[in-house]
Amino acid sequence: MNAKGNAPKTCIVTGATGAIGSAICKGIAKKGGEYRLIAVCRNAAKAGKLENSLRAKYPEAEIKTELVDLSSKKEVFSFASRLKEPVSVLINNAATTPIQRLETPEGIELQFATNVLGYYWMIEALKDHLSSAKGRVVNVASFWAGDMDIDDLEFKRRPYDNNTAYRQSKQANRMLTVFHAEKLHKSGVTVNACHPGEVNSKLANNLGFGGHESPEKGAETPLWLATTEAGSSNTGKYFEYLKMVKCRFASDKNAIQKLASICSSI
Repeated sequence: MNAKGNAPKTCIVTGATGAIGSAICKGIAKKGGEYRLIAVCRNAAKAGKLENSLRAKYPEAEIKTELVDLSSKKEVFSFASRLKEPVSVLINNAATTPIQRLETPEGIELQFATNVLGYYWMIEALKDHLSSAKGRVVNVASFWAGDMDIDDLEFKRRPYDNNTAYRQSKQANRMLTVFHAEKLHKSGVTVNACHPGEVNSKLANNLGFGGHESPEKGAETPLWLATTEAGSSNTGKYFEYLKMVKCRFASDKNAIQKLASICSSI
């Protein structure tokens, strides 16, 4: 129980050990007993370091780490099956930007698997947990979005370029935000997307960018959507720097449905 006598709300953050992810985790942990933080990570050593640092700085926070490879559907659904409590907040943040085209063991191009399917699978796997809490989803997308070829999402015909693949994945995040917002509306779950800012990170460096904003600044909008009325009173929307921005990808319903159908078939 927290100071108000209520059970803490479960908040899941993926990509928790990255620059923005760790800042998001700090923002949640800073709220003490209000939330139970589940930090989803891929690297055990980094996960342990994050958990220890958060426990040392925020002793009142309830923190748990889970090792999950977001590019694996099996691992995502296995993680969801281990959860027995309602989920109030899911922050999809994990992303990768490999310089060369790589595939998962299942033969899926790695950026598409992690950045797009990872978000899609997490929402699908946790939809009952989210519904029972009338929870919210925050998809960390980007203003750096576009270049989608819906008939070549995995760069099997096009030459692979990690920047193009990343922009496509962020467009997909924004499109699938609209899809899931409509799909989960009747169950009381809200789904919104946001641009976190230009943060200096390994991901940005792989794309050739340095970034001029701090991780804390990058975490500001995702945390705002995760913990304030902005994320519960809106759904299917896109935000930049605490402001709603019209998403140019949200109106193409046919493309959104086609993308969702492709994701559901994998």
